[in-house]
Amino acid sequence: MTEELRLSRVEAAVLISKALEENSVSRANAASVAAALVDAEADGQKGHGFSRVLAYCAQARAGKVKGEAEPVCETVTPAFLIVDALNGFAFPAIDMAIEQLVPLTRKTGIAGAAITRSHHCGQLGAHVERLAERGIMAIMVANTPKSMAPWGGNEALFGTNPIAFSVPRHGNPPMVMDLSLSKVARGKIMAASQTGDPIPAGWALDADGNETTDAKAALGGTMLPAGDAKGAALALMVEVLAASLTGANYSYEASTFFNDQGPPPGTGQFFITIDAGQVTHNRFAGRFEKLVTAITDQEGARLPGTSRLAAREAADRDGLIISRDLHAKITALTGN
Repeated sequence: MTEELRLSRVEAAVLISKALEENSVSRANAASVAAALVDAEADGQKGHGFSRVLAYCAQARAGKVKGEAEPVCETVTPAFLIVDALNGFAFPAIDMAIEQLVPLTRKTGIAGAAITRSHHCGQLGAHVERLAERGIMAIMVANTPKSMAPWGGNEALFGTNPIAFSVPRHGNPPMVMDLSLSKVARGKIMAASQTGDPIPAGWALDADGNETTDAKAALGGTMLPAGDAKGAALALMVEVLAASLTGANYSYEASTFFNDQGPPPGTGQFFITIDAGQVTHNRFAGRFEKLVTAITDQEGARLPGTSRLAAREAADRDGLIISRDLHAKITALTGN
């Protein structure tokens, strides 16, 4: 018997939603979370996909994430809003922020949103892509539980603190950048620890400060920043925007996303959105395509995010791969 099976996106979403609903998550929140996890899996971001289901369910059962919380939105200036996730899942709060940001940005030209008392928000690129699909340029940052030391330090203080950026394009999929400020997203190490696979050298240090290829040892140590001191500086910038400004926990104050121990993580996310057409008197689209052409005319060059689109196309055609072991564990959570 093969050790893997394939699910359609619909089958995967139904399975995950059912597991969440049977573990103290409201139907609406379960649907939002399941959609995000399935999208991540389809985009090749396995660290933000099926591998999160068991931990999410355990945290909802324990109350570390409030599975029935309904986020609350407050408009604090004509162009800025705050969404309180109320220690629930990040995805429903992000859904709310996006729905508010689109008309707000079209009205004001530039707008922003802060999300506080939040949780793991998965692949940031998917969130800014949704805005770009509706004609809105977007920047998003998020802080995450501590895993990376400040440059020159030896103790984890910052999270991997990802950044994403999207640009709408006429007649083409949006350009989407999505990067962790560590050399690799921590979710990839978590996924490797679940399968027992080694990680490449240069990704992380163990608890004693030694370079390691053991994923479990890496999870107990610190991540290395992308770009050395530059990556650590950007992680600090994200900390200010996603935590200082939102009132969320700092990375060093947040509990882990990976198990059901401790209080809610209470992390934050932050959006800046721009109606590029409006603020440039509709000159932006043509100017941007000139830049795109300059890039793609170079042999071997490509826009960021193209591998994600290829993975998505393959997933839509061939289905999503999941190990039989993980599928069995998720199915067990549905009560079947």
